[in-house]
Amino acid sequence: MQRTPRDVAAKPAPSGPAAGATAPVTPQIQLIPASVEGALDAAEEAVDLLLDSGRAPGDVLVITTGEQHPWAAHELSFGEASYWAQHDAGDDVFYTDVTIAARAASRPVVVVAVNGGPEDAAASALSAAHSRAGALLIVCGDPQRINSVLGAGV
Repeated sequence: MQRTPRDVAAKPAPSGPAAGATAPVTPQIQLIPASVEGALDAAEEAVDLLLDSGRAPGDVLVITTGEQHPWAAHELSFGEASYWAQHDAGDDVFYTDVTIAARAASRPVVVVAVNGGPEDAAASALSAAHSRAGALLIVCGDPQRINSVLGAGV
């Protein structure tokens, strides 16, 4: 039996979490041009703008490809258990680097600072960030390098 347009219209569309479970969410991607040396500062400025515009701190994950963000280095000095406990609490911006970003949970906004590291670090970070960003992915770094990585299927 074929469905008529009336039959289709009579069935309510799925709503709530089940509706989003069938189609993956593609985050909006914003690129902020920055040098390798300036990528971390650009990421910090992006985070400040997000917070100033009303975004909750717990909505933001920052991933670095080179040197760790000073916050992450400081927090890791107290041990990994304490560091990851702050991540799990989810009430503040969380900073991690590409080597351990796979352990980080998804957040509505992910900011990536392409601030050096091995050549494949940018690809790893962007892939991790893309899969964890719910609504917005902000990438700070060399546009040419980022576009070549993004064009490679991220």
